[in-house]
Amino acid sequence: MNSTSPRRRFLLAAVASLALTSGLLTSCGGSGSSGDSASADGPVTLPFWGWANGQDAVVKAFNAAHKDVKLRYTKVTDQLTMQKQLTNAVKADNAPCLVQNTAEYVTSWVSQGALADVTPYVRSAAGTFNSGSWAAAQVQGRIYGVPTSSAPNFTIYRTDLFTRYGLEPPATWDEFIAAGKVLKKHGIKITNYAGEDPSTLEVLAMQAGAHWYRIDGNSWKVNFQDPGTLKAAQVIQEIIDNDLDSKLSFADYAAVQRNYDNGGTATRQISTWQMAGMVQNFTKSFGKWALAPWPAFTGEAAKTPAGTNLTGSVTLVTRQCTHQKQAAEAALWISTNADAVKTMASPATGNGVLPALKDSGAYVDEAISSKLLGRNYEPARKTVTDSLNTVTTDWTFGPDWTAMFTELQSGWAKVVSKEQKVTDLLAHMQQWTVGDLKSRGISVKD
Repeated sequence: MNSTSPRRRFLLAAVASLALTSGLLTSCGGSGSSGDSASADGPVTLPFWGWANGQDAVVKAFNAAHKDVKLRYTKVTDQLTMQKQLTNAVKADNAPCLVQNTAEYVTSWVSQGALADVTPYVRSAAGTFNSGSWAAAQVQGRIYGVPTSSAPNFTIYRTDLFTRYGLEPPATWDEFIAAGKVLKKHGIKITNYAGEDPSTLEVLAMQAGAHWYRIDGNSWKVNFQDPGTLKAAQVIQEIIDNDLDSKLSFADYAAVQRNYDNGGTATRQISTWQMAGMVQNFTKSFGKWALAPWPAFTGEAAKTPAGTNLTGSVTLVTRQCTHQKQAAEAALWISTNADAVKTMASPATGNGVLPALKDSGAYVDEAISSKLLGRNYEPARKTVTDSLNTVTTDWTFGPDWTAMFTELQSGWAKVVSKEQKVTDLLAHMQQWTVGDLKSRGISVKD
């Protein structure tokens, strides 16, 4: 466990401040009623909610391997739906024992008293995981679940289109925009900005060194207009102003995949798990894709984000779970059993995630597809492995992240449709987030 990393220090400070200023880490929540009690006739049954492809197969394998504990799996649509459904379940004192989630929501759920402290049950496994992933399930030095995946990030691009028009994979965002302008002349977009998904803004801001949330003494410091955020905004605005982006909503996932498969859009900034959807939906472009490092800001070293849809997942244990020890042990099995890890790492059987294990680089072969990449498979392995060492470590997720992100979604849709500028959205989010934190009784400085 690397409790002294920059990301961990910020998170510890943030939660300490929450405890001082609003009492949000004090005892609250349900009575611990989730999960079926064991009886003489049957095993303990633990409800488990998740959204990742392959989890149902992992649950089936777990149940086959365990006599006294069984998992009952429910598939949720996606991570944002999970936050809404879990909110309702916690209020109804009916939360499942185990939930898949991502790192940005852990602080919020701990502050609401929704998660169980499972430190005694899983602490000894710390050395099994890479330090960044292990930190994702912790708040204030306590452990609330088990990490399941790492999230290296990179660019995937159409080699045939780049070759046809004399382009090299962009090493910087300036080169990315320049390549987009060339592709535009031939009716091809360089990227896709879905109107419902503002993670594009978040991850570029993160990469640029922005800090939307910080701790200043005993208060939160909010800044949606710092130099890093404005640098990211400039890149996004230029892409939108020059019509270099397609605007396909992921609500029609099949249409998005057809667009890439047909060559309508030439690149994506993704992690390994997003390659699974390409493998499962493409019919025409197999072998025409290659990987390149995530574009850097000109003059800066390689740095990739670790936020929202690109972050690693964790399996969290809820406070309402009656059988917290068994739930923690089940979460540990899901993340460490060799067959379960391989199932989830493969884009064919799972969602192409690299595991959170210390030797996650050893699973790159499982997480990338030779069918998709063809002769570009071997160099892709190095790109993925290298990107594991460039992930941002100094980003802090705020205590109202879910509400903030929902508000950001509304404004992002207007940005993509050119109804407002990125800087207009950022000015609104500055005012809105400060007001939201104050309305929750949290000390904040703007």
